[in-house]
Amino acid sequence: MSTYVFGHSTPDSDSIIGAISLSYLKNQLGENTIPSRQGEINPETEFILNKFGYEKPLLKTEYAGENVYLIDFMESSQSPKDINEANILGIVDHHKLGDLKTATPLEMWVRPVGCSNTIVKQMFDYFDVEIPKDLAGMMMCAILSDTVIFKSPTCTKEDTKACKELAQIAGIEDYKAVGMEMFIVKSDVLNATKRELVLRDFKDFNMGDKKIGVGQLEVVDLSVFDNMKEELFEAMAELKAEGARNSVLLLLTDIMLEGSQLLLLSDNSEKIENAFEVKLENQQAWLPKVMSRKKQIIPFLEKQF
Repeated sequence: MSTYVFGHSTPDSDSIIGAISLSYLKNQLGENTIPSRQGEINPETEFILNKFGYEKPLLKTEYAGENVYLIDFMESSQSPKDINEANILGIVDHHKLGDLKTATPLEMWVRPVGCSNTIVKQMFDYFDVEIPKDLAGMMMCAILSDTVIFKSPTCTKEDTKACKELAQIAGIEDYKAVGMEMFIVKSDVLNATKRELVLRDFKDFNMGDKKIGVGQLEVVDLSVFDNMKEELFEAMAELKAEGARNSVLLLLTDIMLEGSQLLLLSDNSEKIENAFEVKLENQQAWLPKVMSRKKQIIPFLEKQF
């Protein structure tokens, strides 16, 4: 019986590459695992896979009765609907503890670092398993993506160390140049629908009895959004209604200015204003130095909700 390895429901580069890298490691250790994904990949992840010659993981949305490893999440709101009918063997993650429960003990690799692939790299080191050159390149890219080329406040010395070591294995000298190449691809927002943009890196969180959806788009120049905010709000409104969400937040993050423009639709706007100590104008606010949803957004929302 195969075991599936997958990340959160709206996959980013860390969750996709993490599924591939963790599955490879487990297979080298004698397990029979298959990397999978819950949703479609984004342009940045497609760029990484193409650059290093890897296929997309298997698209699979139902896991009842299956053995699974989770990577880059442990929230029920980001899980398959039948996750309670799956057997969770282990979790590799760099987020806060979620609300998932298991019936039996499990393997846990959870660390306060900037990227799940940093933890997978440490697992390779721990088990003394060699990382293939192209896989190392993809893991390096995942770290550069999640840490915003080391600019994110979530980035740690462990992330930079892992990234440099992976770059050496991959034979890449100027890894930051590769990172910028990735973010230029990520900044292409003109060839997608507004709904696709909002969902490109979108996660739901259960806060109290409220469902809060938070999306983020990282670009090298915020001006690309100048003529599309009205349509982005329309897409956000659809998602808010469809998912019975209390709030939908979209962070438009400029990696050069190192800050985020917040777009908001909420039944409790004052809670969001209190969370970030801002006054919304036209349901928008500039959040200077805010780069990380995980560290600079979610904890403050949870205090309010």
